[in-house]
Amino acid sequence: QVRIVDSGGGLVQPGGSLRLSCATSGFTFTSYHIKWYRQALGKERELVALITKDGSNTTYADSVRERFTISRDDVKFEAYLQMNNLQPDDSAVYYCTARRGSTRFANYWGQGTQVVVSS
Repeated sequence: QVRIVDSGGGLVQPGGSLRLSCATSGFTFTSYHIKWYRQALGKERELVALITKDGSNTTYADSVRERFTISRDDVKFEAYLQMNNLQPDDSAVYYCTARRGSTRFANYWGQGTQVVVSS
């Protein structure tokens, strides 16, 4: 059974840090790219960060570049999003997704984890 479980969200003050985790099972983790999306209240879903299946390339939204870092652990079958210097505009529900990169295969989504940045 395919499972993706997002965790690590919570309440943090501006300037603080959080690390989101994405635990996976039930599929070949090393064959999938990992993307973190976020969706704030009243806003469209936004791609935050991407890491390719082999970890050779990463991509970030302009709004989070140099503050967020995406990574993956192919032994634990987990991915992470380290978020530093968080600001109120970073408040959103964050989703981990695994994508094969081919229409022949399904994509998988986590349930989302909420991040609230507030003083």
